[in-house]
Amino acid sequence: MKLLLVVNAVASAVTPRNHALIEEALRQHHELDVVVTAARQHACTLGGEAAEAGVDAVVVLGGDGTVNEVANGLVGTRTALAALPGGSTNVFVRTLGFPHRPVPAVHRLVEALAARSIRRIGVGEAGSRSFLFHVGVGFDAAVVQQVEKHGQMKRWLGHGLFAYAAVTTWVSHYDRSRPRFRVHLPGGEVVPDGYFAIIEETDPYTYLGPRAFRVAPGTGLESRLSVVVLRDLSAATLVGAAAGALAGGSRLETMGRVAVHRDLESVRVEGLGPFPWQVDGDFMGEVDHLEVRHRPDCLDVVVPVPPAGTAN
Repeated sequence: MKLLLVVNAVASAVTPRNHALIEEALRQHHELDVVVTAARQHACTLGGEAAEAGVDAVVVLGGDGTVNEVANGLVGTRTALAALPGGSTNVFVRTLGFPHRPVPAVHRLVEALAARSIRRIGVGEAGSRSFLFHVGVGFDAAVVQQVEKHGQMKRWLGHGLFAYAAVTTWVSHYDRSRPRFRVHLPGGEVVPDGYFAIIEETDPYTYLGPRAFRVAPGTGLESRLSVVVLRDLSAATLVGAAAGALAGGSRLETMGRVAVHRDLESVRVEGLGPFPWQVDGDFMGEVDHLEVRHRPDCLDVVVPVPPAGTAN
């Protein structure tokens, strides 16, 4: 196969050693070109150019943001996305079932490429940006913004940086005195008082070390959107929702100040003033409204070969 390896050399789990080992493993079996990203959004351009050039698959060694950028260049084409874990969390890679460490993951990837183990999946679209696993609105995006302000520390602090950012954002970097947006659902139903929303294309929302953080279990690669809205940001609601997500997510639907809706074709977020948002862990700024929809069957993704005796 003709492959392009896109490397984000500053991603937290990318080292010269694992970069070299991954490149060697791929070159043994395939025609390979390698490009190191130079700036934010560069990977999106690389993905689009690879598709135009007839590349069979683009292999990404980077974090979720780099994987998202390449996917944005590949949506609607027949060039497959092949993701390797190069970041601190690697939500999409782990959702697909690949190992969390780069070198074991590339061995599984080589096996999958040899077997042509490729699935056509849907993605989400928020405005003009595609996403693979979630959009975060309000408090969630404000936390991501704080993480990005200290991005040089991600390699060393990992999940500790996210925990620190969540606490400091709750204390001093986000207005908790009022709702920030309304969420409009198909059929006319409205959640009128949103402080924090997660719109999921796949589940889990994220991982805390080895543990999945689930807010809408059952959302998957072929399903439509799920949305979870926190209707206040009291410590009790936020801690309760976090505990519920770590326990599997089902109890969130029983919480009085949490709204959960599933199998949605689209969602519209209407701001009560500008609100922050993020896509697959990348902060996107502030907007007054956001149109989010599910786009089915538009992206080829390399997935692990199921173990012998396991149904695909």
